[in-house]
Amino acid sequence: MNRVRLENWFNRIWYSDIRPPWWLLPFSWLYCGVVYARQLARRLGLLKVVYPGVATIVVGNLTVGGTGKTPFVIALSRLLSVDGLRVGIVTRGYGGDARDWPCEVTTDSDPLKYGDEAVLLAGSTGVPVYAGPDRLAAARALLAEHSIDVLISDDGLQHTRLGRDIEIVMIDPERSFGNGICLPAGPLREPLSRLEDIDATVALGMHPAAKFQFAAAPGEAINLATPARRLPLKDFAGKPCHAVTGIANPERFFRMLKEQGLQPDTRCFEDHHAFNAADIRFDDDSAVLMTAKDAVKCRKFANSNDWYVPLELHPDPAFKHWLLEILKRKTNLG
Repeated sequence: MNRVRLENWFNRIWYSDIRPPWWLLPFSWLYCGVVYARQLARRLGLLKVVYPGVATIVVGNLTVGGTGKTPFVIALSRLLSVDGLRVGIVTRGYGGDARDWPCEVTTDSDPLKYGDEAVLLAGSTGVPVYAGPDRLAAARALLAEHSIDVLISDDGLQHTRLGRDIEIVMIDPERSFGNGICLPAGPLREPLSRLEDIDATVALGMHPAAKFQFAAAPGEAINLATPARRLPLKDFAGKPCHAVTGIANPERFFRMLKEQGLQPDTRCFEDHHAFNAADIRFDDDSAVLMTAKDAVKCRKFANSNDWYVPLELHPDPAFKHWLLEILKRKTNLG
């Protein structure tokens, strides 16, 4: 069973009415036990927590898979920057094969070396971005080279060694928390009780458990070969086209295109797939559309038929007020 089939098998168990196999449940109980033990050890001071020395916001998931966290981190960085705050981002660099971590990542960095999400964050925000499995080490490396006011940790919720002032959990508005069971019988990285300790929950859409909702909509399609060339998605409606992606929830991207009137021929790969030219080539000259995360790995061999569709977020108006108030209350900012 290859990785894509294995992921599909787990997704059917996690996000449907199918009962998980009985033999997976003991592993979930063991997993939950380890999580609870770590949480208790942290509360008792047995696990060291180190604060980086600047206001720190951690954005993460309780579930495995895509929840819109990367677009949200981009929007959060822009929101804080517009308010005059200097922002830095640390991220895992998942999928990167760099030998030495942490690393500073720029828009021109190799996504196969430093991770597609890290390169996307750098190119979309213009703020310092450092990647590495050890978030604390990445934070220290960033602060050694850049003076910032706010540090955002992308997907660092379970990396508890990094001290944080604010925790934000992203919720998938469509798949929610699945069957509510911890890994591997369910999609939860931590039990749902963890939400009691979170400062805020955010969904890119409507969800009853989300404190804030961000409206999400596709932006204009941007040509990979000539980024200055942009077209409304409606221009692709009624024409043959292809949609290619390697993200955790490809159906969300395909559905978004169909809601705009497109009827693409679809091709999906595993999350963080290392694209090559053949992956996005077809036997015709029709447009090929992909996500922004896919685009950073395809731009080197892109041609004039290749486009990416950025996701534009429109924050809940109450979110910015809440964020600035909690930053003032929990840190020295303001």
